[in-house]
Amino acid sequence: MTQTIAPRVRTLVLLLLATAGLLLTTAGPASAHAALTGSDPQQGVVVDKAPDQVSLTFSEQVALSNDSLRVLDPKGKAVQQGKPFEVGGTTYGVKVHSGLPDGTYTVTYQVVSADSHPVSGAFTFSVGAPSVTSVSVSGETAGGGVVGWLYGFGRYLSYAGFIVLVGGGAFVLACWQRGAGVRPMQRFVVGGWLTLTSATLLLLLLRGSYTGSGKVADIFDLDLLGNVLQTKAGAALVSRLLLLAAAALFISVLFGAYDKREAEEKRDLTFGLAIGGTVVAAGLAASWAMAEHASVGLQPGIAMPVDVLHLLAVATWLGGLSALLVALYRSQTPIESAAVRRFSQVAFGSVVALVATGVYQSWRQLGSWSAFTGTRYGQLLLVKIGLVAVLVGIAYISRRWTAQLADTVVRQGKRAPQKERVAANASGSAKAAKSAKEAGGAENSGTAKKDGGGKQAGGAKKAGGAKGDGSKRAAQLARQQAAMDTARQKRTRDADPHRFGLRRSVLAEAGVAVVLLAVTTVLTQTEPGRTEEEAKAAKAAASSSSSSSSAQAGSGAVTLDMSFDTGGTDGKGVVTVDVDPARVGGNEMHVYVQRPNGRAFDIPEVKVALTLEAKKIGPLAITPDHITTGHWSASNVQIPMAGDWKIAVTVRTSDIDQTTVSKNAQIG
Repeated sequence: MTQTIAPRVRTLVLLLLATAGLLLTTAGPASAHAALTGSDPQQGVVVDKAPDQVSLTFSEQVALSNDSLRVLDPKGKAVQQGKPFEVGGTTYGVKVHSGLPDGTYTVTYQVVSADSHPVSGAFTFSVGAPSVTSVSVSGETAGGGVVGWLYGFGRYLSYAGFIVLVGGGAFVLACWQRGAGVRPMQRFVVGGWLTLTSATLLLLLLRGSYTGSGKVADIFDLDLLGNVLQTKAGAALVSRLLLLAAAALFISVLFGAYDKREAEEKRDLTFGLAIGGTVVAAGLAASWAMAEHASVGLQPGIAMPVDVLHLLAVATWLGGLSALLVALYRSQTPIESAAVRRFSQVAFGSVVALVATGVYQSWRQLGSWSAFTGTRYGQLLLVKIGLVAVLVGIAYISRRWTAQLADTVVRQGKRAPQKERVAANASGSAKAAKSAKEAGGAENSGTAKKDGGGKQAGGAKKAGGAKGDGSKRAAQLARQQAAMDTARQKRTRDADPHRFGLRRSVLAEAGVAVVLLAVTTVLTQTEPGRTEEEAKAAKAAASSSSSSSSAQAGSGAVTLDMSFDTGGTDGKGVVTVDVDPARVGGNEMHVYVQRPNGRAFDIPEVKVALTLEAKKIGPLAITPDHITTGHWSASNVQIPMAGDWKIAVTVRTSDIDQTTVSKNAQIG
């Protein structure tokens, strides 16, 4: 039975790793954690006079570089001057050349949000009248490409290494101290340290290109690396490396001097290692908390300690679970049922802490129940909650196997005296055989004395050779017997149905944990639901204000926002239609398509139809021209008479996925 388990285990692990990799590769570039909530001039507006500067307002503070804000004329030439600057609060601006000619201008931005994630996007405004522009910014996505994929993979490895390092060390120190002398356990924890160290160095090298150009050639740019070291994210990564040096000392003591100490000395050393290990583990967890979600937004003073506790609980549970898996499958030293019971208690406390801190984090990042289903962050969080529930269910099964395993160990203990008697008999037989060999050697020696001098010397040599061969043969038989005893013990242990059930349930837990870690990694790169909803509300308020102003003027531009969902992949968004001056005769029409988070994106086709149902006029079909990313325009749109016109927009997001949304507007 045991021989057939190993291939299945390897196959299952490969499948789980493939699933984790698929989640990471399909995650796409990191979502913006700071959303653009407003601009001056506003997106798509037509102004009579060229502005002196362009300003952008974000949902949180961002970090700027020399090329963070750019303004491009219709031919793609940069017209901004000087460096971007902070206007005030979360608003940032850049000066533009005076006397800009009429036409459509494109504003591009690429900044770094306060929680260390890159943010990019673009929009247009026009001076005098819209014009065709040659600027295309569809490929400018921060955090994407090969560098973005490598950065996401590095984040996954860093989380995995942290969990193995902290959880494995805690398992040995708190649950199975005999494991300090077990070679597979040593390799397991040291492997976690090497993984976390390598991933941290990789992230440090990738950071400059990840938040900037996204080019592979810039990974080894020393100037970019120097700039990274001056940022909050760079300082966090350097702090992590320094703490890993202290972790290396902890590992060397745990798997070196600690295993050689006597029981009384171990108690004092255990206390010191527990204190030092906790401090180092908390510091490593803080290197994430100080530079990511917990450090910005609502209640950062509470959120950062809670995030540290959350990460420690995850590492203790999942890392200890992985260490238990290594002990059950790889260790020649059988793990005691008492150690498994201790880990069960530690895991239960970790799950309680995990749930408590997770509830607070969910409330802080989502802010409303609707964000669970209305935002990508909320949807991923629901997947994570489901995986945790599955893990808890499997853990309950493991606890049942642990209790039955304890009873088995007690029953096996009652048979120990009989085994000792068998061993004693075997030892006696070995001694008898040894005596017989010695007697035979003496007889041969006596025979040798009857011969001549040369024959006596030859006989002595033969006796000495026989004695040496006998010693080697005895040592070889002893090694073979020890190997057979070890194999017999392993077969007996593996044949135990309770131990087999525990191994199988722990393997299932570890498999779910691999996928859970992948989902968590993607979650940390996704815009929080609270931020996404606040950005939507700010945009809606701006649109409402614009519509109110148009209505009060009686005659002016009409702006209509319509949400759509074609049902396909990436099929949700908001389409905005601007009709200027919204009167009888010729009009300018602009159509903008945005994702739910406010970022412009292109779709294969946009069509507009105007219908005046009261007079049975229409539908009047309009096919606007594509101007730039997420922006279509049509000039000289003729509206024959005033009235309550129905404006219907058909959006197609793929070859087969399309929908039509509509709203009414008073024109003329």
